[in-house]
Amino acid sequence: MNNKIKVLVVDDASFMVKALNDILTSDPEIEVVGSARNGRDALEKIVELKPDVITLDVDMPVMDGISAIRHIMIKCPVPIVMLSSLYSHGDITFDALRLGVVDFLPKPSGAISKDIHAQRQEVIDRVKIAAAVRLDNIHRIKLKKVDSREDLASRYKYSSLDYLITIGTTVGGPCSVIRMLSKLPQDIPAAVVAIQDISPKMLPDFANEFDLYTPWKVEAGVPGKVLEQGICYICSTNDAVKISVNAENEPILERNPDASEPLNDIFSSASYQFGQNTIGVMMTGIGSDGNEGMAEIKRNRGVTIAQETDTCVYPNLIQCAIERGVIDEVVPVDALANSVISALNRGKEINT
Repeated sequence: MNNKIKVLVVDDASFMVKALNDILTSDPEIEVVGSARNGRDALEKIVELKPDVITLDVDMPVMDGISAIRHIMIKCPVPIVMLSSLYSHGDITFDALRLGVVDFLPKPSGAISKDIHAQRQEVIDRVKIAAAVRLDNIHRIKLKKVDSREDLASRYKYSSLDYLITIGTTVGGPCSVIRMLSKLPQDIPAAVVAIQDISPKMLPDFANEFDLYTPWKVEAGVPGKVLEQGICYICSTNDAVKISVNAENEPILERNPDASEPLNDIFSSASYQFGQNTIGVMMTGIGSDGNEGMAEIKRNRGVTIAQETDTCVYPNLIQCAIERGVIDEVVPVDALANSVISALNRGKEINT
């Protein structure tokens, strides 16, 4: 019985198809069952070959990658790992992730990548992780661009920064972050720091595009940046930060270059600076990172909230935290924003 992970490679460049085939088949647990030249070809091959995972390029003739995602996730859903040189196009990365791509990896150096083999283990690991996804929990997020001119007063008025909302997630998390922030009011007396598994190369353009779809001001988390109310700082687990203070005792993002557990560090450092006014939110992912940080928030009388495992693409990260007993409240992904608001309101009542 063949238990190998069956992969379909979708790319119009023959060099990339061969390179990915060589990389993936070098692992004994993976089998490349075929290739497709474009999105339309992929739709036919998915039905024929029934792959467990597909790798997908963006820039292809006939039907590009983004169009293909829309059709695939409706007609023949399958976990998608996108591998593209267009990672600096914020609209592409944002659309791909909100439409249901499990992972988005930058090609190492352009469309014809001479050093693709340097990414060998990362590509293999991400394909294996994608094969374990809960496909039923992947849902496209329908959003419309926000016209910030309609509410300039609330978007740019001064409000005090009383609370810090920290979000931690690993693989598969960007979609949950998008979903939660789109439902969270921007005028609450808080900032958001969201650390997620996204390539630092993609992060600035992803944040810029994200900013167009939410009343929150969304920025890439830059070390040294003073935290401000109404801003969501998107950070990468691969270029980790923690919460610190500057010479004026203002809360800032500080680079955390030696972080082996970036979620623990962001939760713990936030709790150290904001105490009971810290809200920790844990979302979908893999591993046990974040457990000790959430425990620290609880010890300092902050609030810890987690996405319900039944709504997770990968439930492992949250299941570990629940079993550790460090989560105050577990709710479906669409209820996370309301839980945060309730926690803020309870905090206001206690502090008055």
